[in-house]
Amino acid sequence: MTGIQGNQTAQGPKHKRNVTRRKVVVAGGAAVAAVGVGGTIAATANAGQTKKGASPTASSTSSETCYKLTSETTEGPYYIDADKLRQDITEDREGIPLTLRLKVIDNETCKPIRNAAVDIWHCDALGLYSGYEDLSSGGGGGGTPPSGTPTDVPSGTPTGSPPAGGGGGGHEEPTDDKRYLRGTWKTDKQGFVTFKTVFPGWYRGRCVHIHTKVHVSGTWTDAGYEGGNTCHTGQFFFDEESVLASAEVEPYSTSTTERTTLTEDTIYDQSGTAGGLLKLKYKKNGIAKGVLGTITMGVDPDATHEGTDDAVQPGASATTSASASAS
Repeated sequence: MTGIQGNQTAQGPKHKRNVTRRKVVVAGGAAVAAVGVGGTIAATANAGQTKKGASPTASSTSSETCYKLTSETTEGPYYIDADKLRQDITEDREGIPLTLRLKVIDNETCKPIRNAAVDIWHCDALGLYSGYEDLSSGGGGGGTPPSGTPTDVPSGTPTGSPPAGGGGGGHEEPTDDKRYLRGTWKTDKQGFVTFKTVFPGWYRGRCVHIHTKVHVSGTWTDAGYEGGNTCHTGQFFFDEESVLASAEVEPYSTSTTERTTLTEDTIYDQSGTAGGLLKLKYKKNGIAKGVLGTITMGVDPDATHEGTDDAVQPGASATTSASASAS
């Protein structure tokens, strides 16, 4: 294991965790010490949408209500445990600027969970996943890169069991060294973590989404985030209105890939915030200028949810499972 960026802030994590079958890989390039969220936007960013009918528990405050456990989903084949430790994961990807402000709380106590390691990863505006461009290139866009006629995604069948409901547990080894739109950072004392990225695109068989994992009970050291458990593996989703608006903006508008809607998706459980639906804020008719997405994840810190052994998702048929994307 070698050192990472010399300009990373002292209080930030220096390496990613090193647990189970996965290994730590050096994060290349300059790290971004903080995301430039404007004061006005930050002030209006809610922790997430309050569940209808929810009532505060004895341990909750007057300003926060306990949430249902956020839905667990499959990890998909394109997770890389060695994601770069950073908040700005954009790199050279074009697209609508997206700021994600996430909060992690203990579902039982409503208390924020600090120093948790949060991973996010997603495809670019044309459906490509870094580290897996050879496998995911069939699903993103047409006319402009990637070239060729779109086909089922991924073009290769994931190893292990067949894809489960558009997101099986079969893990693929990376096929390239690119790591755009992937990153890990830790929650602050209020349970918040902020990422800067771009609005994801879509590919055949899946609606627009972002993957996430939350790791708790470990320790941040000079050697990385060690020990602990993965208490949540999930996905964030986007309402249909925002996706339609994004589709009018380049490079999203150049995609010729058939799009799966939120109600058609076999992973999203249609439960709103509890299912990972983001609360989005952007200027009407001005989505190209940027989007703020917020959500609170209610997790069980004592649980383990790796997302690698899930069965077929509710509502997914064998046919759908075989044809839908595995991520």
